[in-house]
Amino acid sequence: MAKRYRPVNRDQPFLLPPDMREWLPREHPVWLVITVVEDHLDTSVFHAARKTGGAGTAGYDPDMLVTLLVWAYAHQVTSSRRIEALCQSDVAFRVICGQNAPRHVTISQFRAGFPGLAAEFFAQVLMLCARLGMGKLGVVALDGMKIAASASASANRAEEALAKLAAETVARHGETDAAEDDLFGPGARGDEVPGDDGEGRWSPRRRGERIAAALAGLQAERQAAEAEAGQQAADYLAHQGQGRPGAPPASAAVAAARVRLEAARAARVAQIAGLERRAAGPKITGSRRDRPRAGVEDYCLVKAARDALAKAEARAAARTPAGATRGPVRNITDPDSRLMPVRGGGFIQGYNPQNVTTQDGLIIATELTADTTDTTWFEPMLRHAEHAARLLTAHHPPPAAQTATQTSPAHGPATAATSLIGLFLADAGYLSEHNLAAAGPDRLIATGKTRDLNKTARDPSQPTPAPWTSPAITAMAARLATEDGITAYRQRSHIAETPHGHIKHNMRFRQLTMRGKPKAAAEWTFTAAVHNLFKAITTGHLTTTALDHLASHPVPQPT
Repeated sequence: MAKRYRPVNRDQPFLLPPDMREWLPREHPVWLVITVVEDHLDTSVFHAARKTGGAGTAGYDPDMLVTLLVWAYAHQVTSSRRIEALCQSDVAFRVICGQNAPRHVTISQFRAGFPGLAAEFFAQVLMLCARLGMGKLGVVALDGMKIAASASASANRAEEALAKLAAETVARHGETDAAEDDLFGPGARGDEVPGDDGEGRWSPRRRGERIAAALAGLQAERQAAEAEAGQQAADYLAHQGQGRPGAPPASAAVAAARVRLEAARAARVAQIAGLERRAAGPKITGSRRDRPRAGVEDYCLVKAARDALAKAEARAAARTPAGATRGPVRNITDPDSRLMPVRGGGFIQGYNPQNVTTQDGLIIATELTADTTDTTWFEPMLRHAEHAARLLTAHHPPPAAQTATQTSPAHGPATAATSLIGLFLADAGYLSEHNLAAAGPDRLIATGKTRDLNKTARDPSQPTPAPWTSPAITAMAARLATEDGITAYRQRSHIAETPHGHIKHNMRFRQLTMRGKPKAAAEWTFTAAVHNLFKAITTGHLTTTALDHLASHPVPQPT
């Protein structure tokens, strides 16, 4: 048992060792991150974006700021003010900035310059991971996730509300401009903000521009949707007389009903005109020409078409989930974000990142999208993945390069001869005939829910679902019903969804801090790069010994 307490001497000159390298042990991950950014990544794009020379105090080293943001994002910190505070209190943050803590404004402005730079940083981290032997391309998986935007769903407005708000804003700005001209003169605003260089920074003063952008985007989307629905309705009606079965597509049901109503009205008008021409001839007593005729809107076929249109509109309104805003909307805080449906019901205001992940958990391709569905992004992400596969293979050490084209258990050597990727997996959200037929590596795309696919594969005696209209989808369903096919597909969930869980639940990155798609996409790309870098650390690929080996055995740049 201790006989006394240790003294607490707060007047001691040094509470930490005088040498900063003794503050943390050599094996602490912060030293790895510092060494990687300073010595093993090409950060010239960040240096090129900084201004040096001329009047003013010296700026902060971009390498230090990049390291600071990497460490912060990896440890659940995205607020620039919180990062500034940790540079004063947290030992790891103090080591990174070398006791020269930047202010939150500096951190925020540096991060705002990420568009155009984050993609290069992502590629640099990917090449480093490849040199460490990561990036297994035998089986890769594509999946989307929903990430909240820096905007509230309550800031969504429909087209009518946006038009009214825009008119009020223009009128209010006109009154304010006239008052400021009287107060400050026509040559000065009187409210100049330092650093407002007109490059589109988010500011409450630019609310009118965001409202106008949201209104323009909403009008363009409405016109495109109306044109597409009208075309679908016309195509359906054109083929209806050729034995085309079933009801029109849900998106075109209202448009098809309107076309039928207008056709019924036109037919009745033509019929009445013909009856009137006949009535102008010699009258025959008691003939049908003397009988009263129903008007256009009272005609039975027109009334039936009008009732069908009302029912179609009611069904379309009933398909809108409870709690969702009726009709298309735009957000006046971040016009590029969208209402995204999430698992379990409900919506969030956010984006839909698309990620391609390897067997060892490396995100090799990523794209932040504003689409609520995934189908159209299959082929673009497939091309991004093929480019990343070539990049990885070019930087793999020789042993890894020999195994990079291993095929999946369900396929033969022919796949390896045509693609660096052995097998490309995707869930049913990407199912389409076009995606199945697109050029590229072999693929498995689910034709239904995983539990249904497993049930069919376990018990072939189960009644098969109705045949697909597409031969390609029918063939894919038959392939997934085999033991080899379903075994290969079962890898998708672990490969594709594990990085999403890590980013959301371990890194606690559940909401973007940047507004506008260019900046939000850059922040997401930077987050994916941080995920890859710390995946290399946690799996033991990135160590001090490994970095020393890379320094002594540089890989020549591919030509």
